[in-house]
Amino acid sequence: MAKVEGKEVKVGDIVGFKSDYEQYGEIINIEKDSLTLYNPHGFGGYYLRYATKTVESADKCWLDEKK
Repeated sequence: MAKVEGKEVKVGDIVGFKSDYEQYGEIINIEKDSLTLYNPHGFGGYYLRYATKTVESADKCWLDEKK
């Protein structure tokens, strides 16, 4: 189980994170406090370079305001 902004998140939720700039991804796996995020169009920025998956710490993420 992982919590983002004090709320439990689950696979399928969308969260934001910052890597070069603010980005969003769908949670596809949760291991302890690490979230594997997916974006079919690829993440941007220098560090991720269009990768479609990334692992981010839950405490560095925020909830998608649209949901």
